[in-house]
Amino acid sequence: MIDLPFMWDAFQRLLPGVPLMLQLAAWSLSFGAVFALALAMMRLSGIAVLDWTAQAYIFVFRGTPLLVQIFLVYYGLGQFRPQLQELGIWWFFREPYYCAIFALTLNTAAYAAEIIRGGLLAVPHGQIEAAKACGMSGLQRFRRIVLPIAVRQALPAYGNEIILMVKATSLASVITLMEVTGLAHRMISQTFRAVEVFVVAGAIYLLINFAVTRAIQFFEWRLSPHLREPPRAADKPVLTPDPAGARGA
Repeated sequence: MIDLPFMWDAFQRLLPGVPLMLQLAAWSLSFGAVFALALAMMRLSGIAVLDWTAQAYIFVFRGTPLLVQIFLVYYGLGQFRPQLQELGIWWFFREPYYCAIFALTLNTAAYAAEIIRGGLLAVPHGQIEAAKACGMSGLQRFRRIVLPIAVRQALPAYGNEIILMVKATSLASVITLMEVTGLAHRMISQTFRAVEVFVVAGAIYLLINFAVTRAIQFFEWRLSPHLREPPRAADKPVLTPDPAGARGA
C-alpha cells in the first residue's frame, strides 16, 4: 500500500539535493560544450594529427562507462597525489565536487563533439558560397551563417544529451556527493523503504527533465521561424473597401 505521507516526507528530504544536481549538470554541460566545439573543429580541420587525436578521445570516452570514468578521476588520480601537489592542482582533484564536474565534462564533450560536427556538416554549401560572394570574412560567415544553422540542426540531438547529463549526475552519489540520489541512498539506509524513496527520486528527475524538454522545444521553435504554421485565414485582418472613398476617387 502506498504511504502518501511518507512519500511527501521523502520528497521534502530529497528536494535539497536538487540545487547540487543542477549545478553539476550546468557546469559540466557548459565546459563540455566548449570542449566539444574544439573537438569538432579538430575533426573538421583536415589535419590528420588533430583528427586522429579527436577521434581517439571520442572513441575512448564514448566506449567506456561513465561510472568507470568517475572512479578513475576520483580514485585513480589520487594515486598521483605527490605529482599533482607539485603541479599545484591537488586542491582540485581532492574535492569530489570538482572531480564529478571534471568527469562529467569529459564524458559529455565526447558525445557533444559528434553532435556539433553533424550540425556543422549539415550547413548547406550553397549558403556558405553565397556568404563568400557577399564579401563576408571567415569569422563573419561562421558567426552569421554557419553557427546559427548548425545550432538549429544540432539542437534536437543535443537536447537529448542535456537530458542524459541531468540523469547522469545521479552517479556523483558514488563519490559521496549528496545530490538527489545520494540523499535517497541515505534515507533508505535509515528507513529501509527503497521503493517509495526511489519512486520519489525518479519523480523529481522526471519533473526536471520535463522542464528541460519544454525549454528545448521552445528554443527549437524560436530558431525555426520557417517551420512555424502560417496564421490562419480567420486570424488575418479583413480589409474592406470604402465605397464612399472609391466613388470619390
